[in-house]
Amino acid sequence: MTTKSASVRPERHLGHTMKPRQLTMMGLGSAIGAGLFLGSGAGVQAAGPAVLLSYLVAGTLIILVMWALGEMAAANPNSGAFSVYAERALGRTAGATIGWLWWLQLVVVIAAEALGAAGLLYSVWPVVPVWALALAFMVAFTAINLAGVRNFGEFEFWFAILKVAAIVLFLAVGAALLLGFLPNVASPGLSNITSDFAPQGLGGVAAALFVVIFAFGGTEIVSVAAAETQDPERSVGRAIRTVVWRILVFYIGSVFVIAAVLPATSESLASPFAGVLDAARIPGAATAITLVAVVALLSALNANLYGASRMAYSLAERGEAPQFLARLSGASVPMIAVAVSVAFGFVATVLELLFPDKVLPALFQLVGSTCLVVWGSALVSQLILRRRAARDGTPLPLKMKGFPALTLLGLVLLGLIFAVGFSAEESRVQLFSTFALIAGIALACAAGARIQGRRRQSE
Repeated sequence: MTTKSASVRPERHLGHTMKPRQLTMMGLGSAIGAGLFLGSGAGVQAAGPAVLLSYLVAGTLIILVMWALGEMAAANPNSGAFSVYAERALGRTAGATIGWLWWLQLVVVIAAEALGAAGLLYSVWPVVPVWALALAFMVAFTAINLAGVRNFGEFEFWFAILKVAAIVLFLAVGAALLLGFLPNVASPGLSNITSDFAPQGLGGVAAALFVVIFAFGGTEIVSVAAAETQDPERSVGRAIRTVVWRILVFYIGSVFVIAAVLPATSESLASPFAGVLDAARIPGAATAITLVAVVALLSALNANLYGASRMAYSLAERGEAPQFLARLSGASVPMIAVAVSVAFGFVATVLELLFPDKVLPALFQLVGSTCLVVWGSALVSQLILRRRAARDGTPLPLKMKGFPALTLLGLVLLGLIFAVGFSAEESRVQLFSTFALIAGIALACAAGARIQGRRRQSE
């Protein structure tokens, strides 16, 4: 797990100025986004209260993936993270393919988040047009990422604090509503859950599972940020433990409140948090939760731009991307990698504004299943690298417990999710599109490696 890459590395390296508290909150904040604030209602609509089972399955999978990534990141903190681990476990082409696939997903999501945040803010503040707000967000967060990892980490820390505070307040209001503690408001009790727990049966649970799994996407960025964190061996372990249980509490707690208060047929599930607060007769609830969702999207934009730039830097560092992407500024920031990553977002944003509801949906059709592929590569890599470390007698600063049984359990759960995805027509098309994209990237990476090999031989 600690073998260095054979490619030539630049003389300067990324800094180590991110604080452990920033790493922890980044992992927490990156997973708490629009998928929870706005998308959780879709899961309740699909499965009713039984969506809680879908969250338990998805939550179990992300715990196992995070443990596996934590073990590898503590042993080898690298900005390429799971891409580097896949390279060492499965070969150069596999590592490069995973890296470019994740980068492409992030740059597409950056555009979607800028447009989504702008649209939400415009709905409550219709003064500045959506395109101008999206442009302002992109410029602002590009500047934040160029300012240095310490500044980036501090912005992300406070963004995450705001989101966590909003969820804690929501859980408190929800608990008071369900227990009948709110004055002049009748408690719905648990009747919505007990009367019809699974209105669509196991089919609804399966359908919701494929929706729910993407809500946890982004948590893997902790393994990328570990490379720029003070004392990564300790920081990664602490961040993994903290992030895992808090995510489960916040997600499952919030969804339980939503499912208990709002029936599966409620129109309020389009904005579930606002629906619950409206049921509690909290004035200004819709506006407040909209602003929280804006913060959630901007936080994710910030983190995804960071992750995309570091992955591009790592690919260049390993000879899998143009070398200029590995150039660092005086603040130890891969400035060109940041610019290239955000440039794609600018282009996609402009195209989406020119051709509404056509460009981004097409791109998402390609990259929608990327997180599942990345998680699968992380589990397979950890299985191989852990056994290799044991064979070679290499000590590991952090070990995943229950190995190899828990790693294999994660792969089984992932296989079941893929099976569910192939059983539904909409997700089946998405999966086939993603696999076609993977094949194309892999062929390009293999061809690039062959061309590089011939050049080295000729030299």
